[in-house]
Amino acid sequence: MKVVVAVTIKEVSERFGLSSDTLRYYEKIGLLDPVERNSSGIRNYQEKDLARIQFLKCMRISGLSIEMLKKYIHLFHEGDQTIAQRKMILEQQRHELQSKMQELQDSLDHLDHKIETYETNLVRLEKEMALKN
Repeated sequence: MKVVVAVTIKEVSERFGLSSDTLRYYEKIGLLDPVERNSSGIRNYQEKDLARIQFLKCMRISGLSIEMLKKYIHLFHEGDQTIAQRKMILEQQRHELQSKMQELQDSLDHLDHKIETYETNLVRLEKEMALKN
């Protein structure tokens, strides 16, 4: 028997580091399916909702736009005949992320080199100062 987990918006917000407003917005624009509510109207997020939120957060961190996420979710709802299209979106985003990671690595390498240059110059200056004393 599968245990269904019901989680409040506050708990989801804390778990994923997303504001309650962002979660409501995702639901409003269709990135999240309508979330079940209890008799008081409080959202009760289920496992499927949490899995979707994790996916959305991952995709946003990778740089995928809200518009592309909307397209992806729309394709998802159309069914298995859109698998190739969805895969293409993910592959394109993966390529963009790899390019960005290379740019960041190049920047990090440059910074490391500059820091090393400063450290070398500091050691040289300290030795010169020691010789003068």
